[in-house]
Amino acid sequence: MLATLCLLAAVTFSESKTLALQICLDREGFSCNTIDGQWGRKSQSALEKYCLTRNITPPATPEEAYDTLFAAGKRNLFRYDVVTQADLDALVDIPADPAKKAELDEMGYATIQDMFAERGHVSRRTLERLNPGVDWSAIRPGVRIKIPDFPSMDEELSVWPRRPGAPKRPAADKVKISLSRFEVCVLDASGRTIALFPCSIAKNKANLPARRELRVVNQIARPNYTYTPDHTPAGQKVSRYIWPAGPRCPVGMAWLGLDLPGYGMHGTPRPESIGNAESHGCFRLANWNAARLYALCPIGTTVIVEP
Repeated sequence: MLATLCLLAAVTFSESKTLALQICLDREGFSCNTIDGQWGRKSQSALEKYCLTRNITPPATPEEAYDTLFAAGKRNLFRYDVVTQADLDALVDIPADPAKKAELDEMGYATIQDMFAERGHVSRRTLERLNPGVDWSAIRPGVRIKIPDFPSMDEELSVWPRRPGAPKRPAADKVKISLSRFEVCVLDASGRTIALFPCSIAKNKANLPARRELRVVNQIARPNYTYTPDHTPAGQKVSRYIWPAGPRCPVGMAWLGLDLPGYGMHGTPRPESIGNAESHGCFRLANWNAARLYALCPIGTTVIVEP
């Protein structure tokens, strides 16, 4: 009886029009960050920006928005991925010690739940609600996991430099970062918004960029990270460690360096934290959004930091 009730609850959740709207907006490049079926500020902003680019008045409710904007062209919103032995072998227990981290081959996912949540752009709780029968503490090869259907981050990261078979994406002409709205807005040469991504900014306002107009000067897919301790005792040599690339690297899956030393736009190992003032100075995005920003922005793209 309990299993039946859980199944019914999962079907109800997966058929939610709010959830469907978040997925559809994300597919169009207008992200609410982690998809969770809950309507809030980031979801509303994504809807408003999407409608603005099409000269549409935003519908009053998520249900009305989904019915008006996406229901007619509906295609499958979800897919089932099968857990493989390779997925399990890729899991990493990341140590706390900086020197031990430098010995890792990759800063990968700690759990299958983290891995599949990121594939589907969802929160861990959403993944649980979509898969009520899954015991996440005892995952074995062959388990089928239901997630929203998105391209992989590797597909996005194959764009620059452009290679045969890489996904086609419009090139950004300009990126605007709103400090008050915690948003990265991508515009084409006509000034039309082509993507919107929530971001995190510097916790200390003194670390915000002094210049308001910057440029993308380098791009790195799957970057590593140079760790320097915040404090070194007097008389001791500063220790620096090179931590390897991976989705749980401090700069995530993509780095877009700006022409202000030390500043960039990049991914994060903690996607559900995005949308706050908590970084050291850079602009953090969920890994999947950092990968898409990487795909949109050639070197030379103007980046304007706004209040």
